[in-house]
Amino acid sequence: MPLIKVQSSVSQPKKEQVESLLTSLSANLAKHLGKPESYVMTAFESDVPMTFSGTFDPVCYVEIKSVGNMSSSQTKAMSQDFCSQISQKLDVPANRIYIEFADAKGYMWGWNESTFG
Repeated sequence: MPLIKVQSSVSQPKKEQVESLLTSLSANLAKHLGKPESYVMTAFESDVPMTFSGTFDPVCYVEIKSVGNMSSSQTKAMSQDFCSQISQKLDVPANRIYIEFADAKGYMWGWNESTFG
């Protein structure tokens, strides 16, 4: 049910680099939210035409969604953790990464022919 999706203007990084990032994000998202990693989904899109601050320098937009309520302390910790990881692995400055956190109601999240609410 938790999802972390990274969209970036970075040209296609090496497969190993992407896989390393996604497995790290998956494990850390599960820890931050206290949910089993078996429910975590990750996604990565490169070569997305994007601007930030009026330039085409490398940039990332990240979506984090989860059933339930994320607290302010959780989102602050996740922002620090994920900006750092993404910055290191994709060489995108942390000040060029936006993260959107979204809580979802269980009945608005489908899985395995049903919903979580």
